[in-house]
Amino acid sequence: MTIDPLLSRRSFLASGGIVVAFALAGPALGQLAGGGEGSAGPPVLNPSLPGSLKSSPYLDSWIQIDPEGRATVFTGKAELGQGIRTALMQVAAEELDLPPRSVTLVTVDTSRTPDEGLTAGSHSMQDSGAAIRNAAANVRMHLERSAAKMLGVAVDAVVTQGDGTITARDGRSVSYAEIAASLSLHVEAIADAPRRQAGDFRTMGTNVPRLDIPAKTTGGAAFIQDMRLPGMLHARVVRGPSEGTRLLLPPEAEIRAMPGLFKFVRNGNFQAVLAEREWDAIGLMRALQASPFELARDPFPTGAVGETLKGLPSRDIRIVDVHQPAGQPVKRLSSRFSRPWLSHGSIGPSCALAMFDHDLLTIWTHSQGTFDVRRVAADLLGMSIEKIRAIHVEGSGCYGQNGADDVAAEAALLALQVPGRPVRLQWMREQEFGWEPLGPGMITELSAGIDANNRIVEWRHEVWSNPHNNRPVNAGGVLVGNEVSPPFPIPEGKPIPMPEGDGSRNSNPLYDLPNMDVVYHFVKDMPIRVSALRSLGAHLNVFSIESMFDELADAAGQDPLAFRLAHMADERARQVMRSASGAFGWKDRKKTGQFHGFGMGFARYKNLGAHCAVFLEVAVNQDTGRISVRRAAASVDCGEPVSPDGIANQVEGAIIQSLSWCTREAVTNTGTLRTSFDWSEYPIMRFLDVPESIEVTVEKQSGQPFLGVAECGQGPASAALANAVADATGVRFRDMPLSPERVRAAIVTL
Repeated sequence: MTIDPLLSRRSFLASGGIVVAFALAGPALGQLAGGGEGSAGPPVLNPSLPGSLKSSPYLDSWIQIDPEGRATVFTGKAELGQGIRTALMQVAAEELDLPPRSVTLVTVDTSRTPDEGLTAGSHSMQDSGAAIRNAAANVRMHLERSAAKMLGVAVDAVVTQGDGTITARDGRSVSYAEIAASLSLHVEAIADAPRRQAGDFRTMGTNVPRLDIPAKTTGGAAFIQDMRLPGMLHARVVRGPSEGTRLLLPPEAEIRAMPGLFKFVRNGNFQAVLAEREWDAIGLMRALQASPFELARDPFPTGAVGETLKGLPSRDIRIVDVHQPAGQPVKRLSSRFSRPWLSHGSIGPSCALAMFDHDLLTIWTHSQGTFDVRRVAADLLGMSIEKIRAIHVEGSGCYGQNGADDVAAEAALLALQVPGRPVRLQWMREQEFGWEPLGPGMITELSAGIDANNRIVEWRHEVWSNPHNNRPVNAGGVLVGNEVSPPFPIPEGKPIPMPEGDGSRNSNPLYDLPNMDVVYHFVKDMPIRVSALRSLGAHLNVFSIESMFDELADAAGQDPLAFRLAHMADERARQVMRSASGAFGWKDRKKTGQFHGFGMGFARYKNLGAHCAVFLEVAVNQDTGRISVRRAAASVDCGEPVSPDGIANQVEGAIIQSLSWCTREAVTNTGTLRTSFDWSEYPIMRFLDVPESIEVTVEKQSGQPFLGVAECGQGPASAALANAVADATGVRFRDMPLSPERVRAAIVTL
């Protein structure tokens, strides 16, 4: 069976395809915006423009108006569950002055959308939102100019009406549809196109129903895992039980005789089975994975994370070196903090589809780096990049680099073995846990001193970490690239420079401290496969800083909030702390027993993104050590709010995910194998453990630039939990996870 390269066949939709992946209207092949190398993103062409317009300055790269006056808007960012399909649609609708129903948003597709690099680091609104807002304002400006010319009046005599029409003062009007036929948008944007003002907003700042929610709540085709194509083959990769193992398979002739097998593919140490039925593919994989295996790497470390990282060579990177006159310390404190290696714990195991037909390879992927998926496939397969198209389809649960990039490359390789047949490849649960890159384990060591006036006058922060961003930009970055013959070299891990940072992210406090030494001990050698996990190093660094602030406040005999405010000059930071504390009722809090407590945490994500403060009330069961979070209140300032409910959703999700990391999650292993293969060995937070109430206040900052919000809550939430547990028990827990076993052992005699 053959498929049109642009995938416009209605039969795909009838067979359960995902509509967003197949909606078409946009630049033709060969007229693509963007470019550039790897996850660094495309080159800057016009530095005066905001956001991603710098790299894709032509308006038709972002917006097209059709003959019915509807707009199709293109973004190089991916919907990952953070709600950007809805928010970016609202931005475009507002600046185009169209109703939301008249705007269709197309997410990242290498044949249709600008290359905006990775969808990561809470950059979607900052980069794509800013670009689309400016591009839409430019398009509205050109529509108004065309309308004025058609009506024979001055430009300042026409105004858009919010329904796709432009009206002159004399009552005459012209529609966007009438203008579209003669309007070329293949023009460069200007930086100062007039934008709509907050007092006139019709769409931005309102709660528009999320576009991605209906299918998720009704059992519809919401994720790539749900996607089915006509004539599709099912594939499974055959690997050892976890990273670093290699199977010793039976002779190939014996494998090819197995019932239900459509094709066995072997290239070097990469092996996979294809079958007409998914269950046959699973059965074949299970039978082959029962083969003996050998260790194909150095043993995993089995000691504590600090022992492991400090035992490896490191390169010291000085992050902050500030020394100003200050008082002499009268009290000094020092603390050490850690977090273990973490799994992404994706609800849906990694999945990809690929098809090679008519000399075009199409890959459907839930990777956050869709353009990089295309680059990796070109490198792996030795194909011209123009012969490869990658389309993002939302996946079921992941922020960071799980197995999505690996499975996309594997599906691409397999598709070339069966031209004309779509191939669907999904990892199994134990493969996801056994082979995906983990969030790096980390340790920090902090010391600080306060003077006689309870001011912090000394601050030192050291952090040890492996690199957090090993996302593939060539074939050496994916598993299959290391397994084929000849193998591609594994790229060397490198630190991300500040102010973004990786292990160093948020190690530089936003607080007003006169003397600060912050050092990042970058550990290049990775004893276990690691890469990006949501918020990167900010999670432990904020946990450490905010825990130390509580310890210092206690030493000073001061309220934790008052102590922070006394050291904070940033007024927007002060406002989120005051706002969240007011909603929480911090001043009126009262402990009802020994194991009842309250805590707070604050950070500005990367000191560049959203400000976020989180307050928690907890109860600790002395008999079991189980921590119950009774309620949470948070405040977030992310600049001009586009979708207040969507912003609140993100902060709620960040709090829940962070509490799960902080209280439960840790990858386990022996020297030979990873051993947390399922939810019993790698527990995540269940519905029963979600805080009884979460209240999120979204600060209104009309006219301010969009700031990334999605990852701002991870550090503050874990810190607030540790501070609340210390308040409840009198015991300071500095090593995550704060598991029931660890907590019970520390408090059982209290």
